[in-house]
Amino acid sequence: MAKSSPATILTIAALISLLICLVVLSATPVKGLGGMVGGRSKVEDVKTNREIQELGRYSVKEYNRKRNGGYGLKFAEVVEAETQVVSGIKYYLKISAATPTGAPKIFEAVVVVKPWLHSKQLLHFSPSPATK
Repeated sequence: MAKSSPATILTIAALISLLICLVVLSATPVKGLGGMVGGRSKVEDVKTNREIQELGRYSVKEYNRKRNGGYGLKFAEVVEAETQVVSGIKYYLKISAATPTGAPKIFEAVVVVKPWLHSKQLLHFSPSPATK
């Protein structure tokens, strides 16, 4: 059996250490991104976040268009939001909107935005279970 030189052993040890570091770092939450990739992150300052409010307005408009020919609910504001990185950004929104009778109600919406395609799609819109 051939002897390994000290340089070869050190190189192998360094590569193994590097591999261990990469594995550990890839599973560590990144503070700036709000959590692990693929996990949901709460959006802070929802009421002053123009992008989130616009997505809520879009969600109500799309719901009305698909269901009622453009009329029905009247958007008030997004009250809670979370994001999730998927093939794009998935937004989970809790929206306050007025029903046709004028009664305020909370709705849940899911919207996927793909900025590189300049697209957004409403995946889900329904009354929140807490307010049914």
